[in-house]
Amino acid sequence: MIMKLLSGDTPRSKILTLVLLAIFLCLALAPFLFPGVRSLDTAARIAIFIVLAASYDLLLGYTGVVSFAHTMFFGIGAYGVGLASQHMGRGYSALIVGSLSGALLAAALAFVIALFSLRVRAIFFAMITLAVASAVAVLVSQLSWLTGGEDGFTFRIPRELGPALRLGEFAGVKINGKLVNYYLIFTLSLILFLIMLRVVNSPFGRVLQAIRENDFRAEAIGYRVVWYRTVATCLSAAIAALAGSLFAIWLRYVGPDTTLSFAIMLDLLLMVVIGGMGTIYGAAIGATLLVLAQTYLQDLMGSAAAATEAIPLLSRLLDPDRWLLWLGVLFILSVYFFPTGIVGRLRAGK
Repeated sequence: MIMKLLSGDTPRSKILTLVLLAIFLCLALAPFLFPGVRSLDTAARIAIFIVLAASYDLLLGYTGVVSFAHTMFFGIGAYGVGLASQHMGRGYSALIVGSLSGALLAAALAFVIALFSLRVRAIFFAMITLAVASAVAVLVSQLSWLTGGEDGFTFRIPRELGPALRLGEFAGVKINGKLVNYYLIFTLSLILFLIMLRVVNSPFGRVLQAIRENDFRAEAIGYRVVWYRTVATCLSAAIAALAGSLFAIWLRYVGPDTTLSFAIMLDLLLMVVIGGMGTIYGAAIGATLLVLAQTYLQDLMGSAAAATEAIPLLSRLLDPDRWLLWLGVLFILSVYFFPTGIVGRLRAGK
């Protein structure tokens, strides 16, 4: 049964298996293992960004296509849910319609971009996607009557998914709508992750890997390279949009900074590179490490700075305001010691 869920692609490393199992159990039991609003929010973000990073790995790691428009698809999904909920009310139908509409729109836009851009060299495709993503971000900021502009907007979700619903207490944890919302996010994220795992281990996924390794050879033996890349781009965009929908449902808010920011695009690159490109599993490790670092590194540095007050130079280096500097150092070290990503290194070591 487990092999069927993993699509035959096992971690192929005992240490990697333990790490992935630990991430799964921590996310599955997060409300009980790590009580508190901040911990639950962190766990939800990890689950969502695992899906988003895996969808980008499907495009970059398996197809070899460099795109800077992935956060645009993420934002389309988020705004789809937000706008549907604003106009249709706080029912489940609004969430479903918004999610599906966002995924279809993202896939359609990805198809148009791929149709006109995938025939050019990789760097030119990357620049085209960057230009389109920047244009969409500006458009969203300008259409304040529809999107709320720079401030974004909040919306209402079904009462069963909000903190107002209280169902009692279990093992010291309050069972409310927020907890139900978390497990909805976790379950759907897990399903999407397993779907991507199935895709990359299907004949379609094998062709994508062949194209990544040598597109000229793949085309010479009869595969339509542009068609395969276009399908992969559309699929990746649709899953990114669904991840954006989950993010919007969790936050009950959408805005340019939370869904369309280029900083999110950089985070995705870091997640995929740190975890290991072309593995899917790497997305789980990369997203977990980066979200945890962004959430708790500043606090850890604050504690370290307080503990080293007697050493002025070290205390200044560990100042919480310099957390981005140390995050960059950690990234450089990870690339140096894990050139093929954490998953690639663990698989090589077995």
